[in-house]
Amino acid sequence: MSDFIKNRYEFMMLFDCENGNPNGDPDAGNTPRIDPQDMHGLVSDVALKRRVRNYVQMAGSNQSPNAIFIEHATNLNRPIVCSHEATPGGYTPDKKASKGKVALAKDWMCEKFYDVRAFGAVMSTGPNAGQVRGPVQFSFARSVDPVLPLDISITRMAVAEDVKGAKSSEDYLKWEKEQPEDQLRTMGRKAFIPYGLYVAKGFISAHLAEDTKFSEDDLVLLWEALLKMYDHDRSASKGVMSVQEPIFVFQHIGTDTNDQQRLQQAKLGCAPAHKLFDLVDIKKKEGVEAARSFHDYEVIFHKSRVPKGVKAGFAVMGEGGKPYIIWDFNQDTMPGIQVV
Repeated sequence: MSDFIKNRYEFMMLFDCENGNPNGDPDAGNTPRIDPQDMHGLVSDVALKRRVRNYVQMAGSNQSPNAIFIEHATNLNRPIVCSHEATPGGYTPDKKASKGKVALAKDWMCEKFYDVRAFGAVMSTGPNAGQVRGPVQFSFARSVDPVLPLDISITRMAVAEDVKGAKSSEDYLKWEKEQPEDQLRTMGRKAFIPYGLYVAKGFISAHLAEDTKFSEDDLVLLWEALLKMYDHDRSASKGVMSVQEPIFVFQHIGTDTNDQQRLQQAKLGCAPAHKLFDLVDIKKKEGVEAARSFHDYEVIFHKSRVPKGVKAGFAVMGEGGKPYIIWDFNQDTMPGIQVV
């Protein structure tokens, strides 16, 4: 594995949803999440992390060092027990683990699981492997414009009736033949938005990466997962969801002539995150009332306003499905982006 990252990063990702539910709200009947004050759509940070986890788990066959700790339908205490069994001293269920033993278990979890290195985890839910703050964090994604949640009726051309007294498939068949045809279908509902363009903002801490050993290789895998995650998360409810290239990447590199001071600046950062995000303007094109595709928007990147000590780039997918970052870019580099 490569060395852990030495630079602070921020990134901004644009993704859209066409005729789907980008993130259902369990408190509202699983309808699309919205901000009730202004009707802008929301996608939770947890939903974004889930898609990254799913992609990494699939791409790495859930094998170390890119296994996934928080995976579907598992008991999180099992891999935590494994972390004790695999480190000196073993697992002693009737004895409280020492501080040193917890540290060994925590380091083992970071080494084996990508999502622990990236997002952190609470691993003191039974056997104790400590708590880890992850270097990679997301904000809630928010739509550029208000979205219109729709709730439509759909016809299900079959039923799933629990027939009382039925003891075999023949009994179910007999019941079916006795029912009028209109009794063998039912109605359902489907919640979606016609279209929404969302902005997700992310943060990568070099300081926390030192603790979890989040590496340069891990960073490349993160860009790959973000660019490709929705292509492997298709369902009828999600509609058509797509990450729109590029991902805007801001790397802090420092300005000092002294090497040690410059490394420290790169680690701590040279500009506030919100000022970097303000370098990207997104708005509907003139004459567009209701956006229905990414092409209804114009995206402007203010390259001339990038502060000293920060390097801006475009993360895109290259040949063979591997991501790379275009650091030296101009108006011709990304035809869909206005660079000013």
